[in-house]
Amino acid sequence: MKIQTKYFGELNIDDSTTLRFSDGLFGFEQEKEFVLLSFSEEEDFLLCLQSVKTPFLAFTLLNPFMVMPEYRPVLLQEDLQQLGVDKSEDLCYYVLCRVENPVSKSTVNLRCPVVLNDQTRQARQVILDEYEMRCPLSSLGKKDDGAC
Repeated sequence: MKIQTKYFGELNIDDSTTLRFSDGLFGFEQEKEFVLLSFSEEEDFLLCLQSVKTPFLAFTLLNPFMVMPEYRPVLLQEDLQQLGVDKSEDLCYYVLCRVENPVSKSTVNLRCPVVLNDQTRQARQVILDEYEMRCPLSSLGKKDDGAC
């Protein structure tokens, strides 16, 4: 299927790669289908979560474990059930990143990750009360009390 994207122009995507959000994303509940696209062929540090339906709607995501190895999301039983798994460790996690100029002012949302069952392609955004919503990217990976 062909889609228009915010950053990559028109792309052909395989329908089997589409992520399906039964509840949409927070603030974008009507958006149910997205694809994950890599900004770089060499590295998957930053990814683009692109709406299949709305070309200008795209989010920057990153794998939180790459910048915060101690990140330990634990989902509610309801979320696990909707994603078709028994435990949180069976899922993939991505956090939304607000990229600023300079990059050192960028923040990540550790509280509301996008969670994906890589087998079924079902996804949802969840709330984890124990994490910060606007965590400075520059503070991650540090072992001081200022880290999120």
